[in-house]
Amino acid sequence: MEDQLPSRKAPSFCSLRYGLCLLLHFCNVVMMSQRMCLSLTVVAMVNSTEPHGWPNTSTKDLLDNIKNPRYNWSPEIRGVILSSILYGMLIVKIPVGYLSGIYSIRKMVSCALILSSLSSLLIPLAADAGEMPLIACRVVQGLGQGTVSIAQHMVWVKWAPPLERGRLTSLSVSGLMLGPFIALLTTGFICQALGWPFVFYIFGACGCALGLFWFILFYDDPKDHPCISVDEKEFITSSLVAQVTSSGQSLPIKAMLKSLPLWAISLGCFAFSWTNHVMFLYSPTFISSKLHVNVTENGLLSALPYLFSWVLGILVGQVADLFLSRNMFHVITIRKLFTTLGLLLPSLFGICLCHLSSGFHSTIIFLILASATAVFCIVGILINPLDIAPRYYGFLKGVTVLIGMTGGLTSSTLAGIILNRDPESSWSKIFFLMAAINIISLTFYLIFAKAEIQDWAKEKQHTRL
Repeated sequence: MEDQLPSRKAPSFCSLRYGLCLLLHFCNVVMMSQRMCLSLTVVAMVNSTEPHGWPNTSTKDLLDNIKNPRYNWSPEIRGVILSSILYGMLIVKIPVGYLSGIYSIRKMVSCALILSSLSSLLIPLAADAGEMPLIACRVVQGLGQGTVSIAQHMVWVKWAPPLERGRLTSLSVSGLMLGPFIALLTTGFICQALGWPFVFYIFGACGCALGLFWFILFYDDPKDHPCISVDEKEFITSSLVAQVTSSGQSLPIKAMLKSLPLWAISLGCFAFSWTNHVMFLYSPTFISSKLHVNVTENGLLSALPYLFSWVLGILVGQVADLFLSRNMFHVITIRKLFTTLGLLLPSLFGICLCHLSSGFHSTIIFLILASATAVFCIVGILINPLDIAPRYYGFLKGVTVLIGMTGGLTSSTLAGIILNRDPESSWSKIFFLMAAINIISLTFYLIFAKAEIQDWAKEKQHTRL
């Protein structure tokens, strides 16, 4: 039963599992920095409207051209280059979700992070070779990052006691919010001081180092780790003693397709990704159109929602597990509560952003709130698959994230069309549409969501000893 959770306590923040969680947090920081930095470096990579290299060009400009090579890329080519990483990520979601239940998570995460980092190191060379090598490099980088983003969730199947799943997941995943903040803050300075190629060299080298650290320090099962204390090992294994694992990897596809709780999670992930893509991809455009600030100020303001998302993402995990440890709410109540906050609050603040923000400060406050409050979903729909089917958690995570990415791609495309056709009232339409999607998805989730292991996830079970 979902309420029969172990009440025994063990050292937490000074324990090995939290050290590994922090390492995974920094892996996510570097991975997202690698993904986001190209959106800023591309400004320095393309030719400006001014001629370069003519007789009246200063020595300083000539040296800058050497430090920051420039290419003649059209806006269409730039769009393809920026989005190409998504194609690699889309390809691997479901296969990695399935394979993560079979193969070593230690090797999968380490090799995939190193692959992404090596691709980052090769981007300057690929850019010199032409558009197609650069696009291919970004697709390969997407394969690596898509693998890490799915496989990492399987870590907590064997390492997270039920009362700590929320905080461990939120702490590790919050690195995905801190990464863009660091990339937005540092990329411009690195481009000016060292040249844009060093952005990829620095983030790529950091990723390779973290990939090696992960391979050395992480073990798939706490029982096999040579550095874990006896007390912590006993605490983790005893808390998971009733959790079933797979004796085979046959997937009950028909039962999954008929599972309303799984559809509720999938629809919620669709809405969550829709909201995230609208808020984070179009925040710079919204700031530019409403506040009319320069590019530097726009970058700093656009980074603020990521910073607040990072802080809030860590806090929500602590609060959710506090509710569980003190038996204040059932697991399903916590999942529904935080999902409601994560889908309704961005909708509310998004509408306020259009109709109640009259000045600079109110606009920024509503923008931060509309963007950051979506992270409540981390301990809601995003962790819910582990409740209903820990045996197939990796596969279900791949499926739900893929459906979520579909929502994100759809929302970003529709937002672009709306902005192009109706600039005057476009933002109001975009945020009302986002609110409608969120409310519909949330209603379905509140009706059909569950937090107990489903019957189709109990087949051929055996107990972990």
